[in-house]
Amino acid sequence: MSRRIDLLSAAGLLLLLLAFAVPAGRTDAGAAYWTGQSGLAVVGLVIAAVLAGWSAVQRPRGLLAGLVLAAGIAAAALAPLHLLGAGLTLDTDAPALWLAVAGLLCLTWRALEILAATPANRIVHDVLVPGLFGIWLLYLWEIIVGGFAIPRVLLPSPSQIGHVIAASLDVLAQDFRQTFLKSVLAGFVLGSGSGFLAAILIDRSPFLQRGLLPLGSLVSAIPIVGIAPIMVMWFGFDWQSKAAVIVVMTFFPMLVNALTGLHAAGDMERDLMRSYAAGYWQTLLRLRLPNALPFIFNALKINSTLSLIGAIVAEFFGTPIVGMGFRISTEVGRMNIEMVWATIAVAALAGSLFYAALALAERTLTFWHPSYRQ
Repeated sequence: MSRRIDLLSAAGLLLLLLAFAVPAGRTDAGAAYWTGQSGLAVVGLVIAAVLAGWSAVQRPRGLLAGLVLAAGIAAAALAPLHLLGAGLTLDTDAPALWLAVAGLLCLTWRALEILAATPANRIVHDVLVPGLFGIWLLYLWEIIVGGFAIPRVLLPSPSQIGHVIAASLDVLAQDFRQTFLKSVLAGFVLGSGSGFLAAILIDRSPFLQRGLLPLGSLVSAIPIVGIAPIMVMWFGFDWQSKAAVIVVMTFFPMLVNALTGLHAAGDMERDLMRSYAAGYWQTLLRLRLPNALPFIFNALKINSTLSLIGAIVAEFFGTPIVGMGFRISTEVGRMNIEMVWATIAVAALAGSLFYAALALAERTLTFWHPSYRQ
């Protein structure tokens, strides 16, 4: 492992040095790049090259070493952005741009490996490393779109999407309120709750399993594009029809997982409860439900993503002039692709935060589970 990491740092250093050695580009703006117009960016590249050499020779370890290398990469990342700002693209022959990006890619890999190898630290492993990796992906997206001069109608850059989000906060907030706060949350609660109650009924009355489970499986197999228009006719164009679609989509995952969890308690534990003369409901509340929590939270996390997908797709078939699905379908027709991506970004962020909240609740309530033991 240390040999591979050493080679990564050496490769990053070599690529950064080559970025200084080759011409920046054929345009006048590119030719003047290294002569002082982007001095701060050049300083960042020099810092990154020095840190690459230090990492290659010393092979540092620990949180501080990873953070120092990441800070140097952040300073050097301005240089390719300045080259793009100077008008350089792949068509104008900008080898310095791609050599610098390739060198920074090697150093980023090295920094993430150092941070991931630090002693058990939940903030570093669960927040810092994924966050830095996500930022680097967005950076590569920006560089690739600008470097290859991809038209905005095909794929806008993250900076362009960010500008649209900042300029359309009021519209995006209304869409978020309509789709997520009304449709998604209502459908999620109703669908997951009804699936859980059905699991209790089946567990209490086993004969229901032969009728409800096949029916739930049949309903879950119906495509969303088939039930969405029907729900719009039944419940109208507002959020109620979208919540109904979500109920249909989330009922069966909760039913199956909750039933599996209720049967997860071992025979010895059940015999012990019977020896205490515990009834059905006492056994359910004190033994079987706690053992079923990991399965229930698994269904809740699955349903959190299904709910958002169902609400957005259902809005394609009829909705008031507001909502994420309505915004996507409308702006695609107008070729306003930046707004489409802005809506997708808001939906992705909302879905990720919703999933993270459920994962945090799961960790809090099921801390005793073996998967959370250090």
